[in-house]
Amino acid sequence: MGVVIEAEAFLVRMPFVEDIQWGSGARSGTTRLVVRVLTDAGIEGWGESISLIDAVPAVLRNAVLPLVAGYDVADVERFHRHVLGAGYYHHKRAAVMAIAAVETALWDAFGKEVGRPLHALWGGLWRERVEASAYVFVSRPDAMRRRIDYFLERGFSTFKVKIGVDEASDVSIVETARRAIGDLPLRADVNGAWTPGTARRQLARLAPFDLAYVEQPLELDDLQGHADLRRAGPTPIALDESAYTLSDVGNIVRAGAADVVLLDPHEAGGLWQVVKQAAICESVGIPVTLHSGGELALSQAAYVHLAAAIPNMSLAIDTERDYLADDVAPDAPRLEDGRFEVPRAPGLGVTVDREKLERYRVGEIAGAYLDPARPRWFPIKPAY
Repeated sequence: MGVVIEAEAFLVRMPFVEDIQWGSGARSGTTRLVVRVLTDAGIEGWGESISLIDAVPAVLRNAVLPLVAGYDVADVERFHRHVLGAGYYHHKRAAVMAIAAVETALWDAFGKEVGRPLHALWGGLWRERVEASAYVFVSRPDAMRRRIDYFLERGFSTFKVKIGVDEASDVSIVETARRAIGDLPLRADVNGAWTPGTARRQLARLAPFDLAYVEQPLELDDLQGHADLRRAGPTPIALDESAYTLSDVGNIVRAGAADVVLLDPHEAGGLWQVVKQAAICESVGIPVTLHSGGELALSQAAYVHLAAAIPNMSLAIDTERDYLADDVAPDAPRLEDGRFEVPRAPGLGVTVDREKLERYRVGEIAGAYLDPARPRWFPIKPAY
């Protein structure tokens, strides 16, 4: 296989068409790390990762990019462990997002070199279309109804709402959404805002609305608390922030802490790590899906390839694509009737527009956490 002779990175910020409110603040756009590698065979590989805090581009610049030079594009496992062995096994959560951008670029170059789409390298095409979950961030009943109607008209058949602001709105948001979508699957994401006692009370109050699952009800380290919630009632418990790395997923399974696990290659350190995480869950019958953080075309394609190839990625994947103002590629996976078409071209199957990449290039991360409208406010986990 080809060997990497050159690597470069771009920090880009894509505005949203509207501000997104969530438990950790307000987001007006998504900041992404885009990486290009070039092999000695003249093949370009492109990758992307989420970039939430300043540590991510720093680790990429100081550790990850210097290590990738000379790597065979097929050696993604060795590369991942090389970065961890350079001291980042102590700081996995600081390293995974930076690793993921380069690891994805290696996969893209590998797929192009062998002339195969990525899903073909991970076991083949398990499903030909990938269902997406409509993400509803607004909380006012009238605005929620308009947003849900928009997604219904676009053919979405699974919905997700953000709760975790206060006890009253938890119920009113879910009730409004349930009335609007009828019997379609409905998920609610708490982002770790509940205490164990509040979680028991709120799950009882939400039980009549038949949630497909409640996501991350407790603080991310509380696996025992999540296991207790699973035993206490019928509502399935999903974990996201608790499930970054391969070891995290292993600990969740050992603890019996989740009915559903949300995976994310950026938070796991690459696409191959997600394949392995999903296999751990598959071995004990746990379905998995994918977390969304505002993926541009490269990461969205990676998501669709993963979901197309992994049998137990049987639940609709989260997506925020309807909130993006633009993209850095003209051929992102097509989303129609609430489902993504699986790319069939070699590698990721995405062509980067260099002009767009430069247009949205930035020098710093902005707007991931906190809220400019509340200068002294910050999120507390758990909050109530």
